[in-house]
Amino acid sequence: MYTRILVPIDGSEHAKQALSVACKLLDEKASTLYLLHVPETLSYTTTLVWGIGAVNAEANLAEREKAGEQLLRQAAKSAQEQGAQRIEELLTRGDPVRVILDTANMVDIDTIVMGSRGLSDLAGVVIGSVSHKIGHSAKCRVITVSE
Repeated sequence: MYTRILVPIDGSEHAKQALSVACKLLDEKASTLYLLHVPETLSYTTTLVWGIGAVNAEANLAEREKAGEQLLRQAAKSAQEQGAQRIEELLTRGDPVRVILDTANMVDIDTIVMGSRGLSDLAGVVIGSVSHKIGHSAKCRVITVSE
């Protein structure tokens, strides 16, 4: 069991699966689940999971942050339904890789559980995926979940 798990949430199906895996790894009474969302500019309109609807590619930062807050609330609700009791929601701007690594260090995370692919799959093919970079750079365990 792990005591401090970080799950980056981007609305993808892989992130949803990562959340389910993370909930299974929690010691329900002694663990804290940290849900992190980093609002990104997407090159296409996308539908996020957890029922919050489509996010337009032209959405400004305030709109992306509002969608991110909804996404975090839905993810927290899902985590509670799966047995998580202590949940922290974090929404932070910046480069996703840097934000995830900095958050893991700052909060003293012992495990990052994340999807192997996110909403920006095409960019991942060209410049390397976020999960790949996190796996190579994190100072803690990283569990990568595929669908």
